Amino acid sequence: MDKSNKTILVLGATGQQGGSVLSQLLAEGWKVRALTRDPNSVKAKTLIANNIEVIKGDLENRSTLDGAMKNVYGVFSVQPFEPIDMWKEVRLGKNVADAAKKTNVKHFVYTSFAGTDEQAKFRDIAKWEIEKYIQQIGLPATVFRLPVFMENFLAFTHYGLQDGIYADATNPNIPTYLIAVKDIGVFVSLAFKNPDKYLGKTIPLASDAVTPVDIAAAITKISGKTIMYKQIPLEELRRQNEDIAHLYEWINKGGIYVDLSYLRTIHPSLMTFDKWLSKKGKIKFEAFFQENKRK
Repeated sequence: MDKSNKTILVLGATGQQGGSVLSQLLAEGWKVRALTRDPNSVKAKTLIANNIEVIKGDLENRSTLDGAMKNVYGVFSVQPFEPIDMWKEVRLGKNVADAAKKTNVKHFVYTSFAGTDEQAKFRDIAKWEIEKYIQQIGLPATVFRLPVFMENFLAFTHYGLQDGIYADATNPNIPTYLIAVKDIGVFVSLAFKNPDKYLGKTIPLASDAVTPVDIAAAITKISGKTIMYKQIPLEELRRQNEDIAHLYEWINKGGIYVDLSYLRTIHPSLMTFDKWLSKKGKIKFEAFFQENKRK
């Protein structure tokens, strides 16, 4: 595909996903436009210093979205997770989709999360509502469904790790799907580069799949600290949050499946969890254990 006259608008350009997409698109020669609420932020100024077009805009404000999408070929859409007000995330996602429809965007790439359609059967899911809306209005789109980020993994586990325990409600033999943020950028770029193969598709992504026991062993190896896996009983979860208990029941029945063999055919250098731990993850875990040693 000739990229010389095609611009991609990247939402969330100063965040993890948007930053990965932005870097990958730039490396492959795309023209990139970044949307940010605050062009004077340190991260936005860094983009500007690297000769990236930065547009001020707000997902709540349709007129700024319409302006940002003027004359763009594609849009990468990601919305901030709203734990308190799910419907705010839905509203923002629909705003972006409506603006793309109005400005005749040729390829819209949206990142949702793993099994959102199945999870919607037992709880409200903002990203499923957005997925349905994208299809409803007839946007030419690709949807990538993402699992837990490797980069966020420590945030989910650190309380347990303080006591040498990796605690989760997943059955010991059920794989946990993880993705490295860098790989998100690669897949999004592949979609924009090959519209005939990706338009109209909804594709679950992951970089690796590892059981909870293997996760504990891998952290033990990289940190030198003995970490054991402890499964949280579903009854305990249910007393705290019925929706989360339903989620883990679904996971433990094999609800999440990602075809890693297929993904490796289109992206052979997928980041394994062990490889991530030996590089970026090693720094994170060393800092974590060092900090807790001082407490």
